[in-house]
Amino acid sequence: MPLRHDSADHATTDRTFQVDLRGLVDLLSHHLYSSPRVYLRELLQNAVDALTARHSLEPGAPADAFGIRLYADGSVVRVEDDGVGLTEADVHTFLATIGRSSKRAEQIADQRADFIGQFGIGLLSCFLVADEIHVVSRSARTPDAPAVEWRGRGDGSYTVRTLPASARPRPGTTVTLTPRADAGEWTRPAQVHALARHFGSLLRHPVTFDDGTGGAAPVNPDPAPWARTHPTPGARSRALAAYGEEVFGFTPLDTIELDLPAVGLKGIACVLPEAIPAGRRHGHRVHVKGMLLSEQAEEILPDWAFFVRCVVDAESLRPTASRESLYEDDTLAAVRDALAERLRAWIARAAASDPELLGRFLQVHHLAVKSLAVHDDEIMRMLLPWLPFETTDGHATLDEFARTHRTVLVTSSVEEFRQVAAIASAAGLGVVNGGYTYDRELVHRLPEIRPEVSVADLDPATLTAHLDPVDRETELAAAAYLAQARDALAVFDCDVALRTFQPASAPALLLDSREARHERTRSQLAREQQGGVWGDILGALRQEAPRAQLILNQLNPLVRTAVTIGEPELARTSAEALYGQAAMLSRRPLRPAESSLINRSFLDLLAHALRKDS
Repeated sequence: MPLRHDSADHATTDRTFQVDLRGLVDLLSHHLYSSPRVYLRELLQNAVDALTARHSLEPGAPADAFGIRLYADGSVVRVEDDGVGLTEADVHTFLATIGRSSKRAEQIADQRADFIGQFGIGLLSCFLVADEIHVVSRSARTPDAPAVEWRGRGDGSYTVRTLPASARPRPGTTVTLTPRADAGEWTRPAQVHALARHFGSLLRHPVTFDDGTGGAAPVNPDPAPWARTHPTPGARSRALAAYGEEVFGFTPLDTIELDLPAVGLKGIACVLPEAIPAGRRHGHRVHVKGMLLSEQAEEILPDWAFFVRCVVDAESLRPTASRESLYEDDTLAAVRDALAERLRAWIARAAASDPELLGRFLQVHHLAVKSLAVHDDEIMRMLLPWLPFETTDGHATLDEFARTHRTVLVTSSVEEFRQVAAIASAAGLGVVNGGYTYDRELVHRLPEIRPEVSVADLDPATLTAHLDPVDRETELAAAAYLAQARDALAVFDCDVALRTFQPASAPALLLDSREARHERTRSQLAREQQGGVWGDILGALRQEAPRAQLILNQLNPLVRTAVTIGEPELARTSAEALYGQAAMLSRRPLRPAESSLINRSFLDLLAHALRKDS
């Protein structure tokens, strides 16, 4: 490796990186980092690490004795810190960490546990926006240490030379980038300032920015909002809510202060003022030692906590290699569980002391609470009576519903509830729609906290038992029609019966559960596959296939006329039309044969009416 001397007789060594630099930069750009903008975060992280080491070296120094200064004027970007600085050996060591064994990397990570990142890979990220990086550093560990200059170039070469102490009078490091022409989007002064605010607003060391027009502006003038003192609890709550609105862009329904001393975590959870689709998760804003790590850290909270967005700062969470998300380990799992407990405690406090807030919260986020209550007995006992459900009395809480219905019936699907709601309500039955996620399971647990209430699944037999039978003479008079109707609807495995029920405006009720349809489909497949391997399997699974029931309402004028029809074909057509109308009112998806039946029966009835008129 050649060695040359400059005019000042300071040794200059030409070296090359021990990796394919262009390939590494391509890897960083396309696979590790989400955007070239992270170069500034990496420089800030290196500077913060250096300051952390300097404070360890000089523990008696004031917290604001050392800082970070940024400069960008369009032609260069410069980051200067008062940190511990580097020796020539340090420069080679940190750059040599790239490409070494994972064992070596783990050793360095253990040694640098108080630091955010790794100097080497962080510095090389600057090649995302620059073709040359210039570093001047002086170590604080040795009083008479010389300054060291390092120049790295995009072609994979770099030089190191020592400089006189006058080149940098004080310990620390200055990194200067000469941006590429195509990197202006990330290196303009306004953008550098914005990125510094974005990544470093919660840093504990003073950071300033200078765009060359005069004067340095503070990047992080205020400490984290939870670290400030406030005259009253109300003032603190308003300040935290204002910060949440500034960060997330919405006014929180409430803010929950988060504090986990074991991992040095502080922050807030902002309760969303509007519901979001089930299963959709918002990312959370996570800082590590003040530096923004991610705005989309979903893994910090459990899945059920989609009613909040968090901003937290932690000491002990471990970043991934890209430092844009969190490493899934035991510490993160413990933090997730502890934060979940804080959310449960907030719900408990609202239930105990702020019913107005609880009501507003449940009105918006009842689905999230239901998902939590399924797995959390304490939350279930506390909040189940106050959760809203769809019932035959309208939308009501279980507490309200149980006051008027000591026996609560629950459907297994939304379509089943739609089928029976009007008739069950007229019959005085209390039915809850159990077709939505978690609802059926939760309703069945109501007797655990309301022992005087019984809960049962609604089945067709239960409802049919509450429909009044017709008298014997009416049944006999309609027997011929009912037989023809059963024959017409046999293809749908549907029985037909005549009852009286309210409302009289409903001509027919179709009772056909999803489970019954599935069982009939399985039975049909078994018949079609009879004798084969699949036929044997399906035959073994086959149960007595439950039939659908078309209940005709004798109180309805149309039905009273239909049961007197003597013409066989017209009787069949009218029965098919009543079945089709009842199937549509159930709001379940129609099978192709049912759609065809509805069209055919309508046309046949229209043709009959036209023939009669002519």
